[in-house]
Amino acid sequence: MFFKYIKFIIYFIVSFKLILSPSYSEKINDINIVGNDRISKETIIMFANYSLGSSINSEEDVNIILKNIYESNFFSNVDVNFSKNILTINVEELPIIENIYYEGIKAQKIKDKVYINLNLKQRSSYNEVFLKQDKNTIQNNLKDLGYYSSKVEIILTEIDDNKVDLKYKVKLGNKAKIQKISFIGNKVFKDRKLKSVIASEEYKFWKFISGKKYLNQNLIKFDERLIKNFYLNQGYYNVKISSSFAKLIEEDNFELIYNIDAKNKYYFNNLSLKLPADFDRTNFQSLENLFKDLKGERYSINKIENILEEIDKVTLEEQFESISSIVEEKIENDQINLTFKVLKSENLIVEQINILGNNITRENVIRNQFAIDEGDPYNDLLTKKTVNNLKNLGFFKKVTSNIEEGSTDGTKIINILVEEKPTGEISAGAGFGTNGATIMFAVRENNYLGKGLQVSNSILLNEESIKGNFSVTNPNYNNSDKQVTLSIQALETDRLKNFGYKTNKTGFSMGTNFEYFDDLFLGLGTSNFYEKIETDSSASARQKKQEGNYWDSFLNINFNYDKRNQKYQTNDGFQSRYFVDIPVISDTSTLTNTYSYKYFTELYENNISTVSLYLKSVNSLSNKDVKLSERAFLPSNRLRGFENGKVGPKDGSDYVGGNYATALNFSSTIPQLLENSQNIDFLFFIDAANLWGVDYDSSLDNNNKIRSSFGLGIDWLTPIGPMNFTFSETLSKADSDITESFRFNIGTTF
Repeated sequence: MFFKYIKFIIYFIVSFKLILSPSYSEKINDINIVGNDRISKETIIMFANYSLGSSINSEEDVNIILKNIYESNFFSNVDVNFSKNILTINVEELPIIENIYYEGIKAQKIKDKVYINLNLKQRSSYNEVFLKQDKNTIQNNLKDLGYYSSKVEIILTEIDDNKVDLKYKVKLGNKAKIQKISFIGNKVFKDRKLKSVIASEEYKFWKFISGKKYLNQNLIKFDERLIKNFYLNQGYYNVKISSSFAKLIEEDNFELIYNIDAKNKYYFNNLSLKLPADFDRTNFQSLENLFKDLKGERYSINKIENILEEIDKVTLEEQFESISSIVEEKIENDQINLTFKVLKSENLIVEQINILGNNITRENVIRNQFAIDEGDPYNDLLTKKTVNNLKNLGFFKKVTSNIEEGSTDGTKIINILVEEKPTGEISAGAGFGTNGATIMFAVRENNYLGKGLQVSNSILLNEESIKGNFSVTNPNYNNSDKQVTLSIQALETDRLKNFGYKTNKTGFSMGTNFEYFDDLFLGLGTSNFYEKIETDSSASARQKKQEGNYWDSFLNINFNYDKRNQKYQTNDGFQSRYFVDIPVISDTSTLTNTYSYKYFTELYENNISTVSLYLKSVNSLSNKDVKLSERAFLPSNRLRGFENGKVGPKDGSDYVGGNYATALNFSSTIPQLLENSQNIDFLFFIDAANLWGVDYDSSLDNNNKIRSSFGLGIDWLTPIGPMNFTFSETLSKADSDITESFRFNIGTTF
């Protein structure tokens, strides 16, 4: 009985409150607009989103009208009143910006970057909130360009008829220079190694081309991602880049500091694959084998991505399902157990894919990177792969995607949003050492006319030669996933002093390159050159016989089997390459075969060791003498301890090269030497090589002997650029060989 009385009292209180509460539930019979001048009554009613006949049910509806009108950003003050079925709206219009002036920046290319993405425009309404936002945008854009000491002043001038003039007055100042780059904390690796990972570089007065020497917030964030990925691939699963900041050393000069906590190194333990019940597990046998191979190996984010890509590939090829995958991680001490889960997703169809933000890059270039297309079953893995493909192009500062419901049930719309960035590059460099000096200059555009074409022009000079090259590359010709390249080349090699001859070669080459099998790349092409050979009085009679003009056309075939864990700073895996040049039109019918193999491993903590093999043969299919410019020579890095080009067969005083060359090399870093020195690394090496065969005179081939050496290499990152020293001791040699116990090289970029 008591509970019945309680229910009655509650019901009475609620009913009484509802009766006494104000309730509109009235329709708008008339709308009065007060205070408007430039903006019409109809436009304001449109902003309000309420019209004649609309119902006003509560005070909240009045507040919604107020909010809607304010959000139009045309009014400084708005008052809304609803009484006796009449909606009255009082407004005060914001001033109109009559003119916008820009003062202080003369270069148009800087103006375009500084005043981009501003809210306020000429003939738009003046808004103080937007003005503050625009000032912050300008200041951030200036910092992105390196102008950290710049000052921004805004001058507002009121004129007649509720109008204003706006002036941005910018004092640029000097660009903020990166005087020093430092790495602190538990960083494990030396500064020299970490500086080679990041994009930013220290300011030097001769670096007049590079823009990476200036402080740039976007570049610093990019550096942080590069550093983190580097550590993740070295096994440091929990690495933290806790902070990066710029410390002012003196006016306009900063020290860029990265605070790193590498923590412990982790290793793969048990890796397993969890599949839907109706998936055929035998299709994933290769993945199971890979899991066994990875157990005990150092953790690497690249290997995780490779596994996910293999899951994606097998699932789509064999199962044809709409799927997604996740990785579950469980840590036990310094070991990581991973479970890769493949999940079925709802069967949905991609209705449409929209591309937004591409003002330069053509849509077909972007769609060529799609792993999923309109009409396909929606697949989360392929959507993510599409985004990654676009990021890997290097055309965009940012690539994101979002998914919307389609126009009908069971469909999805994918929106791909891109933010473009400059894709042109200018580079210059110089080097000097015991082998002479080298100068390089190059200009490159990676997205020519937005077509995805790579266009480059370069020139390389050293004491023996000058080489110019112009090339155009289409990475995905005619949507075939095949790269096509055309290059025009001019090369002059002057070996009169050391070898008694000089050559001029001019011509072109063209070809294609594509992935034939997993990690096996096939290249097919042709090279065509006009060559002129000159000799002097120091040349032998045999050499002088080859003086003259030649036209040669070759068919080029190359195979590249690349199983390296990463192309830059490799520490695991191998690369095997084979090249053959087959004569099509040639006076000497010279067939050239070249094979190289290099294996990378880590013998102990922070060590990188390599073993490499090099083989080359040059022979005439018509039993003629091969040209002087086609003969084989040993590359200087294949045989240290000997002067470059001063080994092998001799004709008089000239080293003429051979028909055959071979080299076997071993090298291993020594991280324990000067462990606390941040800019020096040491390397132990053993080289063995031979160069033999003289087709035009077998009597000259009397130095067929294995040459060998061992020694110590020092890589030192100096303030003027990287310097390399090599100290070597000869183990075996031929009598005519010229040895060297010390070699150095220094190089820098501009």
